[in-house]
Amino acid sequence: MTTVILCVGKLKEAYWRDAAAEYTKRLQRFGPVSIIELPDLPEPKNASEADIQKLIAQEGEAMLAQLKPRDYVVALCIDSKQRSSIEFAADLSRIENSGAARAVYAIGGSNGLSPAFIRRANARFSFSPMTFPHQLARIMLLEQLYRARKILANETYHK
Repeated sequence: MTTVILCVGKLKEAYWRDAAAEYTKRLQRFGPVSIIELPDLPEPKNASEADIQKLIAQEGEAMLAQLKPRDYVVALCIDSKQRSSIEFAADLSRIENSGAARAVYAIGGSNGLSPAFIRRANARFSFSPMTFPHQLARIMLLEQLYRARKILANETYHK
């Protein structure tokens, strides 16, 4: 099964890119991994709530356009259920056994995911009730995917 990280925004600093490259390289041994970065649309100065909702909807449309019918989509949402690493690994195993072609993990832009995208998601997941920078959330996701793969393979890494 292919694992896809679908996200809004790029990793600007070299240390984030290096960390993402390292975990992506580690994950490749368990199957194909791809990262789809979509443009982070600029927020107008003094944006109204309507402007922000329009921006979220536009980013959501771009994200939905990247999905395929047989994708199993996991939306990272701050207000969703949190899981331990063991539970996350079990979820990954269930996704693999679901018959989905790809497991797509979605990280929205700074204003979050669109309601339309969240409705399309098969599951939602949260690391914490805290807010994390997009770059850190991506690295945390990659690391947890790697940890889950190691757990499922009964290899040492998780403690």
